[in-house]
Amino acid sequence: MTAFGELLAAWVLQDFGFAAHSVEEMNHGADDAAQLWRVVSDVGAAYAVKLSGGGTAAGLVVSMQLANGGVDGIPSPILTRDERLFSERDGRRLSVVPWVSNHRALDGGMHAAHWAAFGSVLAQVHAAEVTDELIRILPREDHTHEGPALAVVDLNRRLGVAETDRTEVGVPDDELADELMYRWRVASGRVSTLVTRADRLGQELRRSTARPVVCHGDPHLGNLLLDAPKRVWLIDWDDVVLAPRERDLMFVVDGVLAFAPVTAQERAWFFDGYGAVDLDARRLAYYQCVRALLDLVDPAAAVIDGRRPRSERVDALEIVEGVLSPTGLVDIALRHSG
Repeated sequence: MTAFGELLAAWVLQDFGFAAHSVEEMNHGADDAAQLWRVVSDVGAAYAVKLSGGGTAAGLVVSMQLANGGVDGIPSPILTRDERLFSERDGRRLSVVPWVSNHRALDGGMHAAHWAAFGSVLAQVHAAEVTDELIRILPREDHTHEGPALAVVDLNRRLGVAETDRTEVGVPDDELADELMYRWRVASGRVSTLVTRADRLGQELRRSTARPVVCHGDPHLGNLLLDAPKRVWLIDWDDVVLAPRERDLMFVVDGVLAFAPVTAQERAWFFDGYGAVDLDARRLAYYQCVRALLDLVDPAAAVIDGRRPRSERVDALEIVEGVLSPTGLVDIALRHSG
């Protein structure tokens, strides 16, 4: 066990009351503000232990309410010794949930029954009562996207300046930055169109109304675990939000990952479990545009961040290449928003 692993084990014992036999850091996910470990207790029980530095604890509140309300497939947080949802360590939230499965849907093996179970879980989430407490603690969709739009402007500026002077804007002088600059230059027209369409759709949707439901916010296959032949677990509730159901269903209409597109058959299996629903094409298109921008600007910024390890920058460049590929979300969003 590493020195930090020993420190984490001490925190878990003090805050949650169980002794850790082993601590293994996991590299799943793209959230720079969070770290995840698989911790096995001295009696053999496995837990997902997470340190979160961003957002709020709303996801812990919602996942516990859903699990306690009988929604199958939602791991419920383990309470601290003083019956709180998390403790505070190193300036971050320390939380624990049962480690329910080692099998991520993203790694393959998801069959018809799993897709239907996924649909059923998400339908139950969307049918959950929107209580006064949830209205108070959850962010609410407002169909604005200032963050990714400003990030595009900043990347345009930095990469433009870097064409003649990389030092001025802190862009590394290496082949990874070279490749990112080339791909960004080639894609500039598509990215500009994406921002324009997100602006137009967002303006239209702010003038319309839709019933908000509890949305997971990020239900891609990387946040879905497979258990029994007909059971799934929906994890990582950090992006939970009150929004129209299209916010979640966007992830299963076409998918958001270039290397794992959702097929027409898989979509049909999902809606076998979810049930019939009329989807608003404008909302789907808007969410696809915004997600495409987010999936593009965050890794692009990581590629030109010379403080990061090279391995992280390589991974980030691969993400950019996937988002811009013919099966990537940029082309999907442009196709549906035109």
